[in-house]
Amino acid sequence: MPLVTYTWLAVVVALACAAIGWLGIAGWMATVVVAASLAAHVAGNALGTKLREATDRDLAARRHSRRAERIPMPRQVPTTLETTRSLGRLVPISATIGAVCGALAGSLSLALLTQASVAGALLGGVSSGVIGGLFGFLLASFVEIVRTSLREAIAAEEHRSPPRRPVASRPRR
Repeated sequence: MPLVTYTWLAVVVALACAAIGWLGIAGWMATVVVAASLAAHVAGNALGTKLREATDRDLAARRHSRRAERIPMPRQVPTTLETTRSLGRLVPISATIGAVCGALAGSLSLALLTQASVAGALLGGVSSGVIGGLFGFLLASFVEIVRTSLREAIAAEEHRSPPRRPVASRPRR
């Protein structure tokens, strides 16, 4: 690296040390976050301007040419995942089990592994129960959606696939 780079690096480090002494570490970190946000804003604005200038501006001509080629598509029946419906009984049961397990684990670990008071252990158990219930809800929702999507994919594949014909074997020479 050239000497100029080392000089700029020394200046930046000196200014950072002075800012930490003057603002404190929290103030310096806030300054860095604001500066990074401004830099990201400027970079995003420049990128957006560049992309806007690079796009095709003749949208009206493209629309007219596409309308002539438009072929009517048959109306599709919405899939189960496209409709709004309940996730079933699995989700509230899993959320309840997750909340109970989280509350028990949180309160017992606080009571046995630390020197928390009864009120602290109960409060920690409640917060752990909320996190456990959220985790149970997310896990059950994920399982239900994966199960439904796999069932629909298998049914669609069986419905679309043509009947399989046996392949005639060739005699070996």
